[in-house]
Amino acid sequence: MSIGLCARHLFPKAATVLDIGGQDSKVIRLSPEGKVADFAMNDKCAAGTGRFLEVMARTLEMDLETMGARSLLSRRSLPVSSMCTVFAESEVISLIASGASPEDIAWGVHLAIANRIAALADRVGCVAPAVMTGGVAKNPAARKALEDRFGIPLLVPEEPQLAGALGAALIAREKSRPAN
Repeated sequence: MSIGLCARHLFPKAATVLDIGGQDSKVIRLSPEGKVADFAMNDKCAAGTGRFLEVMARTLEMDLETMGARSLLSRRSLPVSSMCTVFAESEVISLIASGASPEDIAWGVHLAIANRIAALADRVGCVAPAVMTGGVAKNPAARKALEDRFGIPLLVPEEPQLAGALGAALIAREKSRPAN
């Protein structure tokens, strides 16, 4: 899997990859040799993905960058328990109507993402050092929620949304080398 190859290329001791993109999320456990040992993927709905965050940001009348930064100002977390994007959006609307602070709601949204990813990680294991890839890795609140949830720091590439492309390029380079 190209994302695992990229993670090992950038972080040679990487044991786990949390890849959260716009449409899906994956947890990949790597073997000591750097091969994919196991993985779990959220491919049935947008919960736990960048799209989920986009919908919640729109509901909170924020852009994604603002939502991530404002989440970190939260004084308490308000749980967003629905994993379905449509139901979670209804929960957020209800929290807004109740007068809850946008920062607390946004932090609750990020905690919901962390819980969704943790459910995937429970299937394959999350071992440090762990790398976070995908566009959601650019969101500081998503990173913090995941680090808090797993109790480990996450390594993040400079351009995390390009991890799959870099991994594919590494595979292509290897395959194009002449056999000796």
